Amino acid sequence: MKVALVVLDTLRKDAFDDHFDWLPGQRFENAYSTSHWTVPAHASLFAGKYASELGVYAGAQLLDCEERVLAESFRDAGYSTRAFSANVNISRPFDFHRGFDVFEGSWRLQALSESVFDWDNFIAETREQGAERYLYALHEVLTGDCDTVSSLKRGALLKLRDLGWGTTTRDDGATEALQFVCETEFGDDEFLFVNLMEAHTPYAPPEEYRTVEPPELNGLRATLEGPTDDPETIRRAYDDSVRYLSDMYRAIFAELREEFDYVITLSDHGEALGEYDAWEHLCGLYPEVTRVPLSIWSAGDELDDAREETVSLLDVHATALDIADLDGESRGRCLLGHHRTEVRERLAEYHGLTDRHRLSLARDGFDTDRLDREMHALIAADYYGWDALDGFHELGEIDKPRERIESLVNELEMRVVENDVAVSEAVEAQLRDLGYA
Repeated sequence: MKVALVVLDTLRKDAFDDHFDWLPGQRFENAYSTSHWTVPAHASLFAGKYASELGVYAGAQLLDCEERVLAESFRDAGYSTRAFSANVNISRPFDFHRGFDVFEGSWRLQALSESVFDWDNFIAETREQGAERYLYALHEVLTGDCDTVSSLKRGALLKLRDLGWGTTTRDDGATEALQFVCETEFGDDEFLFVNLMEAHTPYAPPEEYRTVEPPELNGLRATLEGPTDDPETIRRAYDDSVRYLSDMYRAIFAELREEFDYVITLSDHGEALGEYDAWEHLCGLYPEVTRVPLSIWSAGDELDDAREETVSLLDVHATALDIADLDGESRGRCLLGHHRTEVRERLAEYHGLTDRHRLSLARDGFDTDRLDREMHALIAADYYGWDALDGFHELGEIDKPRERIESLVNELEMRVVENDVAVSEAVEAQLRDLGYA
């Protein structure tokens, strides 16, 4: 059995509908994340519980829960487990490589080593100094404590990417992921995980896909005081990025369907593009952020079936285990076969700001109290209700939604983690580039 799980990071459901009509499989029209951003959503996807139960959320980003994660379950059952991640949050420094025999990453992850010269910080600090700055950088690489060969290679790759050259540096990792899939000799029993970041800020696809120049956008600041760039430009840049992601994933999926029995395609969360005056995905549980695309394709079943029941990332976890007939605890339910009719009310969780964002916003004079608190959303059939900065909002009607939320929260066995993981300067630089610090 070969199972592939592909996360198209930050892909909105409506953008998926617009640009991924070519993707075959059962489509779930009402799928929701358990959270509003990458780390807790992936924790739920991997371990089958809410992030608050796993202790993986804002301020606690290490995947150090006691529960077995999917890759460990597959590995212990004799599967080869492989991953390719383009997301710095889903990387070795945060223990998201657990259970994988092979864990590869894009150019962003390759820059995380302490021994590699910090090109990102150097470029940011010397942007106005002209070409001679590279002579200074070369001197630092050759005489400093960093790994010379790796540092030179990293610098060359960044320059080639800026110039639009090369075959593996023109995007946020999709080209490298395609190469990884094409060059891997998969065995009989495989579990593959892939995370692609092309729909994530900085919304900078290759030149031929751009209808506008990539905007400057900091989602938290834009939510608190409005974006600095034109809102329509931001939306068009996001759409440009999604069009590119669709074309690249079409090529990746074509390779996967030749090798794999199941390909599960989904997003970890969506993106706010001005709805409710919110931007990006770190600002709350807006439906544009928590509603996600989900498609399950299986070999020999080309039925393009639209499924209307309300489902969760937790159900994807249970489905992956069930496909391979693996034991494991999960709050989810299998989405295939006779399990179709069962629908459960679910939560989405918001746990406030990370320490990095809290300090950065406070330093710039922002009042963070509105954002730095717990909020929840209730997900039910034909209903979505969520806490927001300005009160409680609802799409649809249901009796006593706040009481239902409180009841679901009270059922959770929460794991409290006091201290976040310390990361290197290289990791911090990549997090800043993606808006996470």
